[in-house]
Amino acid sequence: MAQKEDPVVKGRNLSQGEGFIKAEHKSEESRTIFCMDIVKKVYRFYESWQGEKRIIGASVCGLPLVAVFVGRHSYPQIIVQYSIHAREWVTALLAQEQILRGLNRGGAWFVPMVNPDGVLLSVTGEAFLRQIPPWRAEFLRQINGSGDFGLWKANANAVDLNVNFSAGWGMGESNVFMPAPENYIGRRAFSEPETRALKRFTQDICPDATLSYHTKGEEIYWEYGQKGEALARDERIAAALAEETGYAATKITGSGGGYKDWCIREKGIPAFTIEAGSDALKHPLKECDLAPILVKNRDVVRRLAEAL
Repeated sequence: MAQKEDPVVKGRNLSQGEGFIKAEHKSEESRTIFCMDIVKKVYRFYESWQGEKRIIGASVCGLPLVAVFVGRHSYPQIIVQYSIHAREWVTALLAQEQILRGLNRGGAWFVPMVNPDGVLLSVTGEAFLRQIPPWRAEFLRQINGSGDFGLWKANANAVDLNVNFSAGWGMGESNVFMPAPENYIGRRAFSEPETRALKRFTQDICPDATLSYHTKGEEIYWEYGQKGEALARDERIAAALAEETGYAATKITGSGGGYKDWCIREKGIPAFTIEAGSDALKHPLKECDLAPILVKNRDVVRRLAEAL
């Protein structure tokens, strides 16, 4: 199948950061910023991928949201998304390992970085702010309250993308109602280009299940009001993922507006959130924290496909 491209980002050299900022802000420094290791690795991997792939949309600052396909177009079809929270960028590296493992059954679309603006802000701080319009940079500085953006979770509009979906939007116990480094729900459900892109992509693919990677805590969240056969089905699959990872399959209360929540409530499919990494680790997890995560999660997507 031919690669699909969003017209906003068509023709860009992703691994070199071309076209990601307005012309008046371009410089050699901007090339460096938009090629920070983690983002550069994602785009280089995407450009080198010889299989099916597509750009599903663009971020607030115009960065492409990329996806690659592994397997066959047969049952089951899965979407796996990573780095929807900025400080959890290490999950994008897990994505590459899982992609290379392949599947024995069905197929999966991997979206390794849903929030590239936020990742760059979290990783580079002021260096990123110097490459975006001054009004936005000042807005983000005021919201954060300091020059250290290492714990930032939101996108470049200071919206937490994982509380911006419509299922239970604004009903989460930790929700806030003004721009913030985390937990701000946005002006309305799907107010953000990143969540709209993931929504459109999910509606286009019609997956049989979805998986969302976060850090940290070694837990698997799987429940959001399912009943009857759906509840039993999803509990069984969560148990299989728990067996694969050694993580605890856990019911949580007080959540709302997440991608998992939307997939369960609006699409009626199994959807899981995995909090990878020991709770003893400190945010943001680093690349040096990845090895034990890989050991426990390398074959999770394979196991999910087999359990469906």
